[in-house]
Amino acid sequence: MYTGPGGGMYTGPGGGMYTGPGGGMYTGPGGGMYTGPGGGMYSGPGGGLYSGPGGGLYSGPGGGLYSGPGGGLYSGPGGGLYSGPSNAYRAITPPWPVFIKELERRNLHQQANTARKALEKVGYKF
Repeated sequence: MYTGPGGGMYTGPGGGMYTGPGGGMYTGPGGGMYTGPGGGMYSGPGGGLYSGPGGGLYSGPGGGLYSGPGGGLYSGPGGGLYSGPSNAYRAITPPWPVFIKELERRNLHQQANTARKALEKVGYKF
């Protein structure tokens, strides 16, 4: 949720809201909005919509919906909801607010609610 360079809400290169190559809002290969292999909107292994180990919808260690250390819903250093400047977490999904809308569009309401509750817990307003 960090808005500075490299953060999930940063609009510049490397940021979660960046629309260029490597950005969270990029629709090309490797981007958060890409639907092909390795993309944030890909449902196969390693993709943002994958529910297996390492996927964006995985709730186990290292997964996008994991709330423990290193997980996408963890608010401490290295987690996806960390708001400090040295956020080491690297998601393959679009930024959380965008991702939640995409989950709902795909009728993945339970996963969307899990993410929404975690965001609200750290003070994010919808």
